[in-house]
Amino acid sequence: MSARDIILLSLGVFLFLIYYNLLNHVVVKSPERRVVLVTGAAGLVGSHLSEELLKRNRIVYGLDNLSTGQQHNLDWLRSYGDFHFINRDVTDTWPEDGFSGLDEIYHLASPASPKAYYRDPMGTYRANTVGTENMIELARRHSARLLFASSSEIYGDPLTHPQTESYWGNVNSYGPRACYDESKRMGETLCYIAQQEYHTNIKIARIFNTYGPRMHPEDGRVVSNFIMSGIKGMLVGK
Repeated sequence: MSARDIILLSLGVFLFLIYYNLLNHVVVKSPERRVVLVTGAAGLVGSHLSEELLKRNRIVYGLDNLSTGQQHNLDWLRSYGDFHFINRDVTDTWPEDGFSGLDEIYHLASPASPKAYYRDPMGTYRANTVGTENMIELARRHSARLLFASSSEIYGDPLTHPQTESYWGNVNSYGPRACYDESKRMGETLCYIAQQEYHTNIKIARIFNTYGPRMHPEDGRVVSNFIMSGIKGMLVGK
């Protein structure tokens, strides 16, 4: 087995553990056919999550505006008859008759890499605030369970390592990264308000750096940069 094969195999195992644990902690296991909405379905985590949900006999609607998601990530999903792609922005107002029934919502739609949210700070902010509010309203309308994909970036430049859920963070609200960090924090706040005021069934997952198959090779974060340098034979000391 070549070094490249070992790297790719390691990526697959790591990503499998991420979404396997996510599903087993959040998804309700039921013999019934459940209707699911995944926002950001063309992204790295969203596409793998959608595929696993389809394998678990869910009817999956995948929403993505393809601003950072990749069209070819959807190719894995189109072979499933119960996958339906919706090309639209999560910040758009959802029509009253958008679904006849909806059981679960996974809100992952948002640029995630610094390269992406530096290009579109306002779109990043809106995906995690306006988009989250839209998904909360959709969950209320259908009495659906909602998972909000937050981020380790809500801790900002942490002074505590490792971070625990009780740590409030050390975040700069006025800077180039604030569009992502602060919008994820606001998204969590919206989830808290919805739980307190409307008793909406909401879970929050603070996802740390995630990598694996279907990741954009030019994502720009340290893990993908390191792997791509290895594949291209440009590692220091080679």
